Amino acid sequence: MGDEGPELELVHLLRRVTVEFGLLQAEFASLHGMHSTDVRALICLLDAERAGTAATAGWLGSQLGLNSAGTTSLIGRLERLGHVARVRDDRDRRRVLLSVTPRARELGRAFFGPLIEDTTSVLRGLDGDGTAAVRRFLEAAHRAVATPPPPPPPPSGPTA
Repeated sequence: MGDEGPELELVHLLRRVTVEFGLLQAEFASLHGMHSTDVRALICLLDAERAGTAATAGWLGSQLGLNSAGTTSLIGRLERLGHVARVRDDRDRRRVLLSVTPRARELGRAFFGPLIEDTTSVLRGLDGDGTAAVRRFLEAAHRAVATPPPPPPPPSGPTA
């Protein structure tokens, strides 16, 4: 990669990984009659489940940056495809939670399972310090991309 230095080489490698992963997500979406936002929604719901977060329609919409109508349309589409179910909250029967169906999990496992297994296999080969370094790097990279950029400076020069 030339004279960029090892740090910038790693940033470019991370970009390559994210681009390829995005292409895989698009392929998965296409194979299963979904939009890329549908896949992002499923990922959000699976992450919420792992974190113990109650996933409501409002929560999902905020995660994806969708308005109420867009969120309703998305959830309806995922329900019709059999990927998401609406379930009454056991603690508050007025609240409806979203859940990824076993069918959607199986489709995801069948498609992404080999990639996940290859990746976790590499991580199992690292010692604790190596795993900690990878975690620190990925968490910092995530913070960098999740932090909104500062507003652009005002235009210079005379205004009309």
